[in-house]
Amino acid sequence: MKRTLYLLWMLMAFRVQAQVTMTPQLPSGGVLLKAQLWNVVLVSGSQVPVGARVAVRLMDATTNQPVLTGISNEIMLTRGARQLQASDLGPIQYEYLSTSIDRSPTALLPAGNYLACYSLSLSDNKQQQQFGDDCIPFVVEPVSPPLLNMPSNESLLEERYPQFTWLPPVPASMFSDLNYDMVITRVREGQSPQEAVQQNIPVYRGTYLKNMFVNYPPAAAPLDTGVTYAWTVTARNGKLFAAQTEVWTFRMKNNVVRPEDNNDAFVRLRMELDAAMVHVSGTLKVAYVNMSGEKEVRYELLSLKNNKVIDEGKLPVVPGENYLVAPLKKRMQDGEIYLFRIENSRGEHWQIKLTYSAAK
Repeated sequence: MKRTLYLLWMLMAFRVQAQVTMTPQLPSGGVLLKAQLWNVVLVSGSQVPVGARVAVRLMDATTNQPVLTGISNEIMLTRGARQLQASDLGPIQYEYLSTSIDRSPTALLPAGNYLACYSLSLSDNKQQQQFGDDCIPFVVEPVSPPLLNMPSNESLLEERYPQFTWLPPVPASMFSDLNYDMVITRVREGQSPQEAVQQNIPVYRGTYLKNMFVNYPPAAAPLDTGVTYAWTVTARNGKLFAAQTEVWTFRMKNNVVRPEDNNDAFVRLRMELDAAMVHVSGTLKVAYVNMSGEKEVRYELLSLKNNKVIDEGKLPVVPGENYLVAPLKKRMQDGEIYLFRIENSRGEHWQIKLTYSAAK
């Protein structure tokens, strides 16, 4: 008798559960508010009221790492369909597993590829049962992707080391760690620019760029005349892909502008002080990229023997690439090691170590 009653109770419970269905309503792509995760339709075929809770687990579709979980308040379902939103299911309890997610209830989800997994818990007067996950992939992308700016498409450039600029994606509020990757590559005969950036080895690749411009560095492969180059920029939120620009092309003129001095004699300043060292006499020739757009920078020459400043002053600069010539003091000693550094308006130090030999 007890066994029969238990089987009847299980059948009744299954009947109640089987008569409740859930359908999440997520857009396949575009801008998405965090609250829109809770747009669901619940349909109950039960003759009696049933308590229901909705749980959501949001994951990065690339890494399958969870970034957010949430569970709704319990609501009572009567027979029929109900279209629900976050306001109907609140208060919602969240657990944030990634710093990229804004905790504001009205926040936008950061750009990226996601997987939203839904589960449903049902209860009546006798029991509570949780259903398995139903996972839905979707993409959050900006209203406008980043846009290439300069040089314009199919430009013919005169500068040997051109500057590349672009415009950010919008809205900016959906990015917690906006950065860019930039690629420049040759376009081979018979290739489209899009095929070139996908298939060819880049002549230049910049990663995790925070500024919306790049000055082509002298240390990169020289840009040849008579060659078509393709370039594109990818916006990322941290490591997550967000959006990509179009692919533009450019060519170099035969009479590109070159500094009067041989570029090979110029030493590139670095922010990191490594083991590199140059030997100079008379003058020091350095290459410096002015990314902050200032008109002059302060320089210092220090003796590493006693860490004293033996020369200082200011040098005029222009935005972008600069080739600077710094005169060296006669009181410098042969064979001694010195540090030359430039400080810009951001407080950054660009520097190089050198040994000095008196000109003969």
